[in-house]
Amino acid sequence: MPDITYPAELEVVPLAGPPAATVTVPGSKSITNRALVLAALGGVSHDITVSGALRSEDTEVMADGLRRLGFRVDADWAAAAVTIRCPAGARAAVPAAAADLWVANSGTTVRFLTAMVSIAAGTYRLDGVPRMRERPIDDLLAALRGLGVDARSEAGDGCPPVVVTSAGWKTPEVRVRGDVSSQFLSGLTMAAVAAWRGTPLPAERDLLDIRIHIDGPLVSRPYIDMTLAVMGAFGIEAGWESPDTIHVWGHWQGSPIVYAVEPDASAASYFWAAAAVAGGRVTVSGLTRNSLQGDVRFVDVLAEMGCRVEECDEGITVHGRPLRGVDVDMNAISDTVMTLGAVALFADGPTTIRNVGHIRHKETDRIAALATELRKLGATVDERPDGLTITPGPLRGAAVDTYNDHRMAMSLALVGLKVPGVVIRDPGCVAKTYPGFWQDLERLRA
Repeated sequence: MPDITYPAELEVVPLAGPPAATVTVPGSKSITNRALVLAALGGVSHDITVSGALRSEDTEVMADGLRRLGFRVDADWAAAAVTIRCPAGARAAVPAAAADLWVANSGTTVRFLTAMVSIAAGTYRLDGVPRMRERPIDDLLAALRGLGVDARSEAGDGCPPVVVTSAGWKTPEVRVRGDVSSQFLSGLTMAAVAAWRGTPLPAERDLLDIRIHIDGPLVSRPYIDMTLAVMGAFGIEAGWESPDTIHVWGHWQGSPIVYAVEPDASAASYFWAAAAVAGGRVTVSGLTRNSLQGDVRFVDVLAEMGCRVEECDEGITVHGRPLRGVDVDMNAISDTVMTLGAVALFADGPTTIRNVGHIRHKETDRIAALATELRKLGATVDERPDGLTITPGPLRGAAVDTYNDHRMAMSLALVGLKVPGVVIRDPGCVAKTYPGFWQDLERLRA
């Protein structure tokens, strides 16, 4: 992790006036971890460097997991570059036949690596922090069992620790539920391209292809589109065959030497929201509406609330304006729910957030946690199973809890840009995805 010291509590000092700032946020965590997996699977004939890679707890545990699986991983975090190669002579998709993997509280790491080791021949165990042991993964394990893999929850409760014993996939068809996390589908889709590596080629050509069928609704579909886009950049042919089926062709058309990660749109949301909360303007450089990340659409929600959104060569700028409450389905951009919760405190009228019941299974129960902390700050909050309604009230400072959830800390800090006395407990939890957040937030004062 970067050598940053965090206090036990941090008081956010209100801005002296509306900001006028340009901010550069680090690389996307979601894209970095996808690129690391694909670089490992694709680095058979040459090194692959992931440039612009985010250094954070989530990405470091992914890099460490790949090392433990036998890949050569050279991380130059100061240069935001990670170079990966499968060791010479390795015939299987995963070089190590056994590994004990620590995933901390990284959902992408546990889900992507569980899918990845299932295409190997060996036994693997994945475990993490106490909260990780509460996060559901049984839908992925059920899908792997349908592929002929022995995949089980060690405690029998559908959560990590996970033990996978595999001799590879036995069928080119798999079914997975998508209503708890899209990461199950992303993990299977990335693993599928190497599912037959190191095994005798099937007699039938069609068996080289994999079809992944989705049972029921799919949450956070933009993250699946992101996965497919990154795979395309790695020379993998994969896409939607129908609204509920992904087709992955069983060939690789040449991996890149370098893959560049774009800035993190989820991280950018906090700075766009700062303009909405404090007025003024904030530009996040390096992002456009053509981003691979669905969370860039958070600016559309801010526009609906009254902000002016401007695209330029440098990036996307949000100009703060008087805010009005909105009623919005945030299923596709659910990582920005907490950001909107903070902005909603400054709107004229209530804001209703819908169709995000799956975020109760994130680093914390984000609906319940957000409702609790916004009430401390003066809002009236009506909580529902799949969302909440936030009605602004007279705001007051308070010490707010973050539940070891990076997005809670970064979102609630926005309130302190306008309201005196907002204290963030455990501000170091931002290290999960954005270790330098507090320093970057200070740039709004420049």
